[in-house]
Amino acid sequence: MSELDDLYQELILDHSRKPHHYHGMPEATRKAEGYNPLCGDQVTVYLKLQGDKIRDISFEGKGCAISKASASVMTDLVQDKTPAEAEALVDRFRRIVTDPQGMTFDEADKMAAFSGVSAFPTRVKCAVLAWHTLRSALEAGR
Repeated sequence: MSELDDLYQELILDHSRKPHHYHGMPEATRKAEGYNPLCGDQVTVYLKLQGDKIRDISFEGKGCAISKASASVMTDLVQDKTPAEAEALVDRFRRIVTDPQGMTFDEADKMAAFSGVSAFPTRVKCAVLAWHTLRSALEAGR
């Protein structure tokens, strides 16, 4: 395993053990629930939209390490983004976990840690669950 693979694995394990923004949000302006029946992962995504920005985001749920780490990274990345920017990140993440060939990443791109998921089709649903749930929460206000 390369040093980069080790770094990616550590990032996923760290976010799974100590997820960021892991709490409910009673004052959320949007909320959506997601469920992966194949492995039992469940997630609830909470958003606080203010103006044209996602001012706060959190999640709760249970699931495997990939599911929880993906949700944690997602909350870090979409904080203070517009809904359109968040939608673009959802699309990018989905491509990373399904077909990362030809994509380029910089050192700060936390999404790159999930590029190896594409080799495990059954784990793709785990990785994208929170992202699809985010999209549902964003669409709930339309």
